[in-house]
Amino acid sequence: MNCALLEEIFSTVKRNKLRTALTGFAVAWGIFMLIFLLGAGNGLINAQVAGMNRFMANSMRVGGGETTKEANGFNQGRKITLNDGDLDVTNRSFSRNVDKAGATAQLGTTTVSTGTDFVNTQLNGVFPIYAEIEKVGMVSGRFIDDLDMEQKRRVVVLRDDDAEQLLPGHGQDMTGRYVKISDMAFLVAGVYKSDGTSLNSSAYIPFTTFRAIYSKGTDVGDIIFSFHGLNDMAGNEAFEKAYRAKLNTRHHAAADDEGAVWIWNRFKQNMQMSVGIDIIRTALWVVGLFTLLSGIVGVSNIMLITVKERTREFGIRKAIGARPSSILRLIIVESVLITTFFGYIGMMLGIVSNLIMNATIGHETVSMGGFTAAVFLNPMVGFGTCVAATLVMVIAGTAAGLVPALKAARIRPIEALRAE
Repeated sequence: MNCALLEEIFSTVKRNKLRTALTGFAVAWGIFMLIFLLGAGNGLINAQVAGMNRFMANSMRVGGGETTKEANGFNQGRKITLNDGDLDVTNRSFSRNVDKAGATAQLGTTTVSTGTDFVNTQLNGVFPIYAEIEKVGMVSGRFIDDLDMEQKRRVVVLRDDDAEQLLPGHGQDMTGRYVKISDMAFLVAGVYKSDGTSLNSSAYIPFTTFRAIYSKGTDVGDIIFSFHGLNDMAGNEAFEKAYRAKLNTRHHAAADDEGAVWIWNRFKQNMQMSVGIDIIRTALWVVGLFTLLSGIVGVSNIMLITVKERTREFGIRKAIGARPSSILRLIIVESVLITTFFGYIGMMLGIVSNLIMNATIGHETVSMGGFTAAVFLNPMVGFGTCVAATLVMVIAGTAAGLVPALKAARIRPIEALRAE
């Protein structure tokens, strides 16, 4: 590309500032809106993915509810409480899919104190597998283990926020210290990081210890377990149907009564959310590509107008010996330069808009009682995607300018000189 050609293009741009500005705006707006929409969409998608990753995907949580049908001589509305028999059935009768089942038991709000400081928190008795299934991340120390269960040890795992209140400024150092719960001394086995959900906002002690202290008999709160071999919706539906029927039958409820025993299947939930995420992502790309298309159409229209306005000029050029390829090159290079320059501006503005979103609402959460969920998280678009979108616009803009360029290159000098 020689300097004379560039000077000629810049001269043409200066003479047609409004036309160039409108073309550039269409290009920059198309790139900007695509990156902005993808960034906003990624913020929503990332928030959903973060929620999906809070728990082990191939896991279920099961609890007793209330019957919604009459069965075996019992009226509807009867409360169902799960027990050791249900836990045993889960492990034995469904061992083909269930890895290992555990249970939880909840006391409610209780006081944990060090003598000088105290906090009020929920107290849960859990199995060791709870940490793996609910993805409890330790800040210091360890979670409940099998030996704690066997020996019914008085050990407790505290939430980091609670530990910080009990030992201000040194919450993680609570590990190895003793606290008082229900007038009994408990050794702090570890401190875990709260994820903002009501499921991980308690103090945890061994399930066997909980049962021994609080005399819960054979009742359990919820049953939790991980599973394998259920890889599609149909398989999960069939498992749930068989599992619910088994537990309902044990409690003299109708086999198909979904109210008697509720099942929270994280794998099914994740599959459903993944479908929704795919729909959102596809919709964003469709809208973004149509926005790009509007910029491409704008470039094409402007180039058509350019050719029409300069028809007489091109005729004179050809009359004095200019080759068609030189005219073709002039229009194509002008199209490429305008599209690239304003495409770059649009890309940078889009990236800046994403950075602003990330700094202002990039970690937006909503509190729903004891549950805190992210609604907007890290609304960013990869640099590679930004560059690719800009290149698409440049290539498409060049292709759009090719049609009028070919028309200009083929025009006969005598016809061009007659043009008004």
